[in-house]
Amino acid sequence: MNHRARKRFGQNFLHDPAVINRIVAAIAPAPGQHLVEIGPGRGAITRPLLAACGELDVVELDRDLIEPLAHKLGDAGTLRIHNTDALRFDFRTLAGKGRLRVVGNLPYNISTPLLFHLLDQADVIEDMHFMLQKEVVERMAAAPGSGDYGRLSVMIQYHCEVTRLFSIGPGAFRPAPKVESAFVRLVPHVIRPVDVRRYETLENVVRMAFSQRRKTLRNTLRGLLDEPAIRAAGVDPTARAGTLTLRQFAALADQVVE
Repeated sequence: MNHRARKRFGQNFLHDPAVINRIVAAIAPAPGQHLVEIGPGRGAITRPLLAACGELDVVELDRDLIEPLAHKLGDAGTLRIHNTDALRFDFRTLAGKGRLRVVGNLPYNISTPLLFHLLDQADVIEDMHFMLQKEVVERMAAAPGSGDYGRLSVMIQYHCEVTRLFSIGPGAFRPAPKVESAFVRLVPHVIRPVDVRRYETLENVVRMAFSQRRKTLRNTLRGLLDEPAIRAAGVDPTARAGTLTLRQFAALADQVVE
């Protein structure tokens, strides 16, 4: 496939055989599992996934890749190609045969909104394995008190168990991106690590708290919670967002609802 990468689609095609083998081994596809690949590109990991499972759904926006993918992989198994934008795709429509295992080399320019689009449908997802910008993976997996810890950390960890698997150098892709990449596993929680009365309130509290991360909570949450209310949630009003645990954010959100 001689398709040239298109910047508007954020395309960087994986080509390194050693990295491909490592990725497939981490995913560990097996017959009977329902895998969905986002952004198959030139099919670097599509063929081994299809060969292992016998069937595969792929979501690809670039229509110029559809026919080459179908031609190249038609003999490897049952390949169902959905020529659409993953940001607008309803993954629940694929869940008739069981929970989905979602994989992909996500375009870095839409990775965060795409992750949250998938998390909105986490009830039909078994796990997710993604290649992402390394700094995004570090933020997703960060613990309170670290420099990488932020809004993305809190909200992703509310939804999923995050496991950073390994780094991938720019040379594994064509064209080579200007950033390091990493491979990550996300497993949606069967039972949430914390209970919140209203999820939208948690989102709002976390967003406001990190809007000016150097300021204390009594400043960032002003208009939402006053100092006595923050204390009533068991949180120090002089603390900064980067030091709070998910449980503390949940307590603040519940205090807002009260």
